[in-house]
Amino acid sequence: MIVITAPTGQIGGRVMGILLDEAPKRGEELRVIVRDPGKFPDAVRARVDVVTGSHGDDEVVDQAFAGADAVFWLAPPHPRAPSLDAAYSGFARAAAKAFTVHGVGHVVGVSALGRGTPAAGRAGHVTASLAMDDLIAGTGVAYRALACPSFMDNLLRQVASIRDDGVFTDTAAADRTAPTATTGDIAAAAAGLLLDRSWTGTGEVPVLGPEDLSANDMARIMSEVLGRPIRYQRQSLEDLRAAFTGRGVGDAIVQGYVDMMRSKDDGIDEGVRRTPETASPTTFRQWCEEVLKPAVQA
Repeated sequence: MIVITAPTGQIGGRVMGILLDEAPKRGEELRVIVRDPGKFPDAVRARVDVVTGSHGDDEVVDQAFAGADAVFWLAPPHPRAPSLDAAYSGFARAAAKAFTVHGVGHVVGVSALGRGTPAAGRAGHVTASLAMDDLIAGTGVAYRALACPSFMDNLLRQVASIRDDGVFTDTAAADRTAPTATTGDIAAAAAGLLLDRSWTGTGEVPVLGPEDLSANDMARIMSEVLGRPIRYQRQSLEDLRAAFTGRGVGDAIVQGYVDMMRSKDDGIDEGVRRTPETASPTTFRQWCEEVLKPAVQA
Protein backbone atom coordinates (compact mmCIF):
# COMPACT_ATOMS: atom_id res chain seq x y z
CA MET A 1 0.00 0.00 0.00
CA ILE A 2 1.40 3.36 -1.10
CA VAL A 3 -0.20 6.56 0.21
CA ILE A 4 0.01 9.74 -1.89
CA THR A 5 -0.43 13.15 -0.30
CA ALA A 6 -1.18 16.31 -2.34
CA PRO A 7 -2.41 14.16 -5.27
CA THR A 8 -3.96 17.10 -7.12
CA GLY A 9 -0.78 19.21 -7.07
CA GLN A 10 1.74 19.58 -9.87
CA ILE A 11 4.11 17.00 -8.39
CA GLY A 12 1.70 14.77 -6.46
CA GLY A 13 -0.61 14.53 -9.46
CA ARG A 14 2.25 13.32 -11.62
CA VAL A 15 3.34 10.83 -8.95
CA MET A 16 -0.19 9.45 -8.91
CA GLY A 17 -0.28 9.23 -12.70
CA ILE A 18 2.91 7.16 -12.76
CA LEU A 19 1.80 4.91 -9.92
CA LEU A 20 -1.63 4.30 -11.45
CA ASP A 21 0.23 2.72 -14.36
CA GLU A 22 3.04 0.98 -12.49
CA ALA A 23 1.78 0.02 -9.02
CA PRO A 24 -0.77 -2.64 -10.10
CA LYS A 25 1.98 -4.46 -12.05
CA ARG A 26 3.85 -4.87 -8.75
CA GLY A 27 0.90 -5.81 -6.61
CA GLU A 28 0.78 -2.40 -4.93
CA GLU A 29 -2.46 -0.73 -3.86
CA LEU A 30 -2.83 3.05 -3.83
CA ARG A 31 -4.45 5.34 -1.30
CA VAL A 32 -4.70 9.12 -1.56
CA ILE A 33 -5.41 11.89 0.92
CA VAL A 34 -7.36 14.69 -0.72
CA ARG A 35 -9.57 17.51 0.51
CA ASP A 36 -11.92 17.33 -2.48
CA PRO A 37 -12.30 13.88 -4.09
CA GLY A 38 -14.46 15.51 -6.73
CA LYS A 39 -11.28 16.78 -8.41
CA PHE A 40 -10.56 13.22 -9.55
CA PRO A 41 -12.24 11.72 -12.62
CA ASP A 42 -14.52 8.80 -11.80
CA ALA A 43 -12.10 6.40 -13.46
CA VAL A 44 -9.33 7.48 -11.06
CA ARG A 45 -11.51 7.33 -7.95
CA ALA A 46 -12.41 3.77 -8.84
CA ARG A 47 -8.74 2.74 -8.75
CA VAL A 48 -7.59 4.30 -5.48
CA ASP A 49 -8.67 4.24 -1.87
CA VAL A 50 -9.65 7.81 -0.99
CA VAL A 51 -9.27 9.35 2.46
CA THR A 52 -10.91 12.76 2.54
CA GLY A 53 -9.32 15.62 4.48
CA SER A 54 -6.01 17.34 5.16
CA HIS A 55 -2.81 15.36 5.66
CA GLY A 56 -1.98 17.79 8.45
CA ASP A 57 -4.91 16.43 10.50
CA ASP A 58 -4.30 13.75 13.16
CA GLU A 59 -7.42 11.72 12.45
CA VAL A 60 -6.95 11.83 8.69
CA VAL A 61 -3.35 10.58 8.68
CA ASP A 62 -4.17 8.00 11.35
CA GLN A 63 -6.77 6.56 9.01
CA ALA A 64 -4.68 6.93 5.86
CA PHE A 65 -1.46 5.40 7.18
CA ALA A 66 -3.06 2.30 8.68
CA GLY A 67 -1.63 -0.60 6.71
CA ALA A 68 0.59 1.67 4.60
CA ASP A 69 4.03 0.48 3.52
CA ALA A 70 5.17 3.74 1.89
CA VAL A 71 4.10 7.38 1.77
CA PHE A 72 4.73 10.18 -0.69
CA TRP A 73 4.94 13.31 1.44
CA LEU A 74 4.59 16.93 0.33
CA ALA A 75 3.72 19.89 2.57
CA PRO A 76 1.18 21.97 0.62
CA PRO A 77 1.41 25.76 0.23
CA HIS A 78 0.00 27.59 3.25
CA PRO A 79 -0.07 31.29 2.29
CA ARG A 80 -1.54 32.46 5.60
CA ALA A 81 0.47 30.28 7.98
CA PRO A 82 1.59 32.22 11.08
CA SER A 83 5.17 30.99 10.70
CA LEU A 84 7.36 28.88 8.44
CA ASP A 85 7.61 26.29 11.20
CA ALA A 86 3.82 25.99 11.23
CA ALA A 87 3.74 25.59 7.43
CA TYR A 88 6.33 22.79 7.37
CA SER A 89 7.27 20.99 10.60
CA GLY A 90 4.04 21.99 12.32
CA PHE A 91 2.02 20.62 9.44
CA ALA A 92 4.05 17.39 9.41
CA ARG A 93 3.92 16.57 13.13
CA ALA A 94 0.66 14.60 12.92
CA ALA A 95 2.07 12.55 10.05
CA ALA A 96 5.38 11.96 11.84
CA LYS A 97 3.49 10.51 14.80
CA ALA A 98 1.35 8.35 12.51
CA PHE A 99 4.41 6.99 10.69
CA THR A 100 5.57 5.55 14.00
CA VAL A 101 2.20 4.37 15.26
CA HIS A 102 1.44 2.46 12.07
CA GLY A 103 4.96 1.24 11.34
CA VAL A 104 5.22 2.89 7.93
CA GLY A 105 8.42 1.58 6.38
CA HIS A 106 9.38 4.16 3.77
CA VAL A 107 8.65 7.84 3.15
CA VAL A 108 9.67 9.96 0.16
CA GLY A 109 9.36 13.72 0.61
CA VAL A 110 9.78 16.77 -1.60
CA SER A 111 12.39 19.12 -0.17
CA ALA A 112 15.08 21.55 -1.29
CA LEU A 113 18.76 21.82 -2.05
CA GLY A 114 20.96 23.62 0.42
CA ARG A 115 21.80 21.30 3.30
CA GLY A 116 25.33 21.97 4.52
CA THR A 117 25.72 25.28 2.69
CA PRO A 118 26.51 28.54 4.52
CA ALA A 119 23.03 29.91 3.76
CA ALA A 120 21.10 26.83 4.92
CA GLY A 121 20.10 28.39 8.24
CA ARG A 122 18.78 31.65 6.75
CA ALA A 123 17.06 30.55 3.56
CA GLY A 124 13.38 30.92 4.45
CA HIS A 125 11.32 28.12 2.93
CA VAL A 126 14.46 26.07 2.29
CA THR A 127 15.46 26.23 5.96
CA ALA A 128 11.96 25.24 7.05
CA SER A 129 11.85 22.39 4.55
CA LEU A 130 15.17 20.99 5.80
CA ALA A 131 13.88 21.16 9.38
CA MET A 132 10.80 19.18 8.31
CA ASP A 133 13.11 16.55 6.78
CA ASP A 134 14.90 16.25 10.12
CA LEU A 135 11.57 15.82 11.91
CA ILE A 136 10.51 12.98 9.61
CA ALA A 137 13.93 11.32 9.65
CA GLY A 138 13.87 11.46 13.46
CA THR A 139 10.90 9.08 13.57
CA GLY A 140 13.10 6.18 12.48
CA VAL A 141 11.31 5.66 9.17
CA ALA A 142 13.44 5.05 6.09
CA TYR A 143 13.32 8.49 4.47
CA ARG A 144 14.51 10.03 1.24
CA ALA A 145 14.19 13.79 0.74
CA LEU A 146 14.13 14.83 -2.90
CA ALA A 147 16.47 17.83 -2.83
CA CYS A 148 15.13 20.08 -5.57
CA PRO A 149 16.22 23.35 -7.18
CA SER A 150 13.74 25.82 -8.67
CA PHE A 151 11.17 24.26 -11.00
CA MET A 152 11.09 25.01 -14.72
CA ASP A 153 7.31 24.72 -14.40
CA ASN A 154 7.19 27.88 -12.26
CA LEU A 155 7.51 29.82 -15.51
CA LEU A 156 3.96 28.78 -16.37
CA ARG A 157 2.83 31.43 -13.87
CA GLN A 158 4.25 34.00 -16.31
CA VAL A 159 2.69 32.71 -19.52
CA ALA A 160 0.69 35.91 -20.03
CA SER A 161 3.75 38.13 -19.65
CA ILE A 162 5.84 35.91 -21.92
CA ARG A 163 3.10 35.83 -24.56
CA ASP A 164 1.99 39.46 -24.42
CA ASP A 165 5.20 41.31 -23.53
CA GLY A 166 8.05 38.90 -24.29
CA VAL A 167 9.28 39.22 -20.71
CA PHE A 168 9.84 36.93 -17.74
CA THR A 169 11.09 37.94 -14.31
CA ASP A 170 13.00 36.48 -11.38
CA THR A 171 15.24 37.87 -8.67
CA ALA A 172 18.55 36.21 -9.65
CA ALA A 173 21.41 37.98 -11.39
CA ALA A 174 20.97 37.57 -15.13
CA ASP A 175 24.25 35.69 -15.61
CA ARG A 176 24.16 33.47 -12.50
CA THR A 177 23.90 29.83 -13.48
CA ALA A 178 22.00 27.32 -11.34
CA PRO A 179 20.30 23.94 -11.69
CA THR A 180 16.63 23.72 -12.57
CA ALA A 181 14.37 20.67 -12.89
CA THR A 182 10.90 19.77 -14.12
CA THR A 183 8.13 18.65 -11.80
CA GLY A 184 7.72 15.63 -14.05
CA ASP A 185 11.29 14.49 -13.39
CA ILE A 186 10.86 15.08 -9.66
CA ALA A 187 7.70 12.97 -9.70
CA ALA A 188 9.47 10.21 -11.61
CA ALA A 189 12.24 10.14 -9.02
CA ALA A 190 9.66 9.92 -6.24
CA ALA A 191 7.72 7.13 -7.95
CA GLY A 192 10.88 5.13 -8.51
CA LEU A 193 11.77 5.26 -4.83
CA LEU A 194 8.24 4.38 -3.76
CA LEU A 195 8.12 1.32 -6.02
CA ASP A 196 11.62 0.00 -5.28
CA ARG A 197 11.90 0.11 -1.50
CA SER A 198 15.21 -1.71 -1.18
CA TRP A 199 16.79 1.39 0.36
CA THR A 200 17.17 1.94 4.09
CA GLY A 201 18.15 4.74 6.47
CA THR A 202 17.78 8.42 5.70
CA GLY A 203 19.27 10.71 3.12
CA GLU A 204 18.79 13.10 0.23
CA VAL A 205 18.27 12.41 -3.46
CA PRO A 206 19.17 15.52 -5.47
CA VAL A 207 17.20 16.15 -8.66
CA LEU A 208 19.35 18.65 -10.55
CA GLY A 209 18.21 18.60 -14.17
CA PRO A 210 20.80 17.98 -16.89
CA GLU A 211 22.52 21.41 -16.92
CA ASP A 212 23.01 24.68 -15.08
CA LEU A 213 21.47 27.69 -16.79
CA SER A 214 21.33 31.44 -16.21
CA ALA A 215 18.30 33.61 -16.79
CA ASN A 216 20.01 34.90 -19.93
CA ASP A 217 20.44 31.30 -21.13
CA MET A 218 16.76 30.64 -20.51
CA ALA A 219 15.75 33.79 -22.39
CA ARG A 220 17.84 32.70 -25.39
CA ILE A 221 16.33 29.20 -25.42
CA MET A 222 12.78 30.52 -25.01
CA SER A 223 13.37 32.96 -27.87
CA GLU A 224 14.56 30.14 -30.13
CA VAL A 225 11.71 27.78 -29.24
CA LEU A 226 8.96 30.42 -29.38
CA GLY A 227 10.35 32.09 -32.50
CA ARG A 228 10.26 35.58 -31.01
CA PRO A 229 12.47 37.67 -28.71
CA ILE A 230 12.06 36.91 -25.00
CA ARG A 231 14.03 38.92 -22.47
CA TYR A 232 14.76 38.59 -18.78
CA GLN A 233 13.89 41.39 -16.37
CA ARG A 234 15.40 41.17 -12.92
CA GLN A 235 12.97 41.85 -10.07
CA SER A 236 14.15 43.32 -6.79
CA LEU A 237 13.47 41.45 -3.56
CA GLU A 238 11.33 44.35 -2.38
CA ASP A 239 9.23 44.15 -5.54
CA LEU A 240 8.88 40.42 -4.90
CA ARG A 241 7.74 41.18 -1.35
CA ALA A 242 5.18 43.68 -2.61
CA ALA A 243 3.83 41.22 -5.19
CA PHE A 244 3.27 38.46 -2.64
CA THR A 245 1.79 40.87 -0.12
CA GLY A 246 -0.56 42.20 -2.76
CA ARG A 247 -1.88 38.68 -3.32
CA GLY A 248 -2.76 38.36 0.36
CA VAL A 249 0.14 36.15 1.43
CA GLY A 250 0.95 36.44 5.14
CA ASP A 251 4.01 38.28 6.40
CA ALA A 252 5.88 35.20 7.64
CA ILE A 253 5.46 33.36 4.35
CA VAL A 254 6.40 36.44 2.32
CA GLN A 255 9.58 36.87 4.35
CA GLY A 256 10.31 33.19 3.74
CA TYR A 257 10.12 33.72 -0.01
CA VAL A 258 12.37 36.80 0.17
CA ASP A 259 14.96 34.94 2.25
CA MET A 260 14.82 31.91 -0.02
CA MET A 261 15.32 33.91 -3.21
CA ARG A 262 18.16 35.86 -1.63
CA SER A 263 19.83 32.57 -0.72
CA LYS A 264 19.40 31.27 -4.27
CA ASP A 265 21.19 34.32 -5.65
CA ASP A 266 23.92 33.61 -3.08
CA GLY A 267 24.36 30.12 -4.55
CA ILE A 268 22.47 27.83 -2.16
CA ASP A 269 21.45 25.55 -5.05
CA GLU A 270 25.03 25.02 -6.16
CA GLY A 271 26.29 22.85 -3.30
CA VAL A 272 25.70 19.46 -4.96
CA ARG A 273 27.81 18.14 -7.83
CA ARG A 274 25.92 16.88 -10.87
CA THR A 275 26.53 13.19 -11.55
CA PRO A 276 24.64 10.56 -13.57
CA GLU A 277 22.74 9.81 -10.35
CA THR A 278 21.78 13.40 -9.53
CA ALA A 279 21.05 14.64 -13.08
CA SER A 280 17.42 14.36 -14.16
CA PRO A 281 16.82 14.00 -17.92
CA THR A 282 14.56 16.80 -19.18
CA THR A 283 16.42 19.77 -20.66
CA PHE A 284 15.04 23.27 -20.50
CA ARG A 285 14.76 23.32 -24.29
CA GLN A 286 12.71 20.12 -24.26
CA TRP A 287 10.47 21.50 -21.51
CA CYS A 288 9.94 24.71 -23.50
CA GLU A 289 9.00 22.74 -26.61
CA GLU A 290 6.68 20.30 -24.84
CA VAL A 291 5.13 22.46 -22.10
CA LEU A 292 5.81 26.19 -22.38
CA LYS A 293 5.21 26.62 -26.12
CA PRO A 294 1.78 24.93 -26.10
CA ALA A 295 0.81 26.99 -23.04
CA VAL A 296 1.87 30.26 -24.71
CA GLN A 297 0.05 29.34 -27.91
CA ALA A 298 -3.15 28.20 -26.20
